[in-house]
Amino acid sequence: MDRLFATIDFAAISALSCYISLRHFGEAETGTIFGRVWETLPRIITTAPRIDDATREIDSLVYQRDTPIRENTWKIPEPAGSEVVAPEALDLVIAPLACVDIRGHRVGYGKGFYDRYLQKCRPDCIKAGLSFYPPVDSIEDVHDADIPLDICITPSETFRFR
Repeated sequence: MDRLFATIDFAAISALSCYISLRHFGEAETGTIFGRVWETLPRIITTAPRIDDATREIDSLVYQRDTPIRENTWKIPEPAGSEVVAPEALDLVIAPLACVDIRGHRVGYGKGFYDRYLQKCRPDCIKAGLSFYPPVDSIEDVHDADIPLDICITPSETFRFR
């Protein structure tokens, strides 16, 4: 968390989307990120993803300290609210990942939800990942619809891809 806040200029962020971590998948804990933003930067609109089962797309729902959480079909925690923030309004998206390569291509959970969502974000929206491990040399199954990250933050380093 400290490395994220030292890397990103949060003074320039008005809205962010961040996944709610799955501890049983070994994802980096994001609750502390939300907590720090809520405590020190309350002007920032915080959102978390919800998968729309009908469209198979991600919506970013406003997520605040008192927002109830529910698990979706895949047991992924999501905000139970209804206020959607358009992807074009986001300045920062923190996407989940299992792995990232030295060009910023990420491996997620194989459904393409985040790649489709990131395509809708503004070009200047910062696309970030959190990982416990440095990037690998290459991810072999990259295709045209994959949207690379701009940065990946690990406990010891920050990797910039563009």
